[in-house]
Amino acid sequence: MTQYADVVVVGGGQSGLAAGYHLRRRGLDSVILDAGPAPGGSWQHMWDSLHLFSPAEHSSLPGRLMPAQPGETYPGAGHVVDYLTDYEKRYDLPVQRGVRVDAVRHDGDQLRVETDSGTWRARAVVSATGTWSRPFLPAVPGRSVFTGRQLHTVDYRSQADFAGQRVLVVGGGNSGAQVAADLALDRRAEVTWVTRRPPRFLADDIDGRALFDVATARRRALEAGRDDTGGVASLGDIVAAPPVRAARDAGLLAAKPLFARLTADGVRWADGSGTGADVIVWCTGFRPALAPLAPLNLRGARGHIRTAGTRALDEPRLHLIGYGDWTGPASATLIGVGRTARDAAGEIAHLLRG
Repeated sequence: MTQYADVVVVGGGQSGLAAGYHLRRRGLDSVILDAGPAPGGSWQHMWDSLHLFSPAEHSSLPGRLMPAQPGETYPGAGHVVDYLTDYEKRYDLPVQRGVRVDAVRHDGDQLRVETDSGTWRARAVVSATGTWSRPFLPAVPGRSVFTGRQLHTVDYRSQADFAGQRVLVVGGGNSGAQVAADLALDRRAEVTWVTRRPPRFLADDIDGRALFDVATARRRALEAGRDDTGGVASLGDIVAAPPVRAARDAGLLAAKPLFARLTADGVRWADGSGTGADVIVWCTGFRPALAPLAPLNLRGARGHIRTAGTRALDEPRLHLIGYGDWTGPASATLIGVGRTARDAAGEIAHLLRG
């Protein structure tokens, strides 16, 4: 059976919900297709101790402030899931869950969205699938030789799972620092933190609020033809969230350089020295989950689709939301995605209404 909508949104996490909110405000008929069985997007899969590094009021989707979490300056991941669940219900967003989108194809003057439960035809599509379902693992020599456990950030849940083990945490971004700090402060595991380059901590007084302002200032400078300010990347790589700051100040986050190769029971550095390991946690980032868009043959650099704002340059009926700065400044954050969702909905409304 084929169903019809003005706009099909692929993905029901924070980006998909923000898109649904603004599409409804524009009076467009839309449906949000989400592969997950429950609300919350990737937040429902985060590790137990994870907290935002912005206060609740600065971590909100359009139309509704996130309420504060009692006793917490920075809300936990579970609180975010509750907020997204409430947001979806409050605005009665048209989410269909447990629907996996397999392909998006050209279909005359429309786009055809093929799923595991039927087909949709739409006048426009918003891709909001994020990156969580596509973790990246680097091609490190010896990775297939190592006999211990290898996990990615997506698999990490609790410090208790690693008690009494030797754990290497690989990655110099926020997730690497946070996981290393989580394990180090717990002190039940022997932790070695490994980064490709020396870690760059942001100043202690910078949190998500300031980062959003910096990203916005960069966007405005570029739009005005002024010099690139460098944005967030010019400040550092790691937000000094309270647990990270505590571990750093206690001397528990002394990073080692990236090893040369893995061995059967650990890693070996370029100078020939080695370290034993039972577990390696790869906090090495993600790639955009764009496989359903492959039939559209939209190719760009580094796996990205060429865009102007959120609009695909080679397919104006397609918009991409929430994948990082290439689809809008801070667009992969709760507070940042609202602006890009608003802009995408405005462009779609203009296109569909001629």
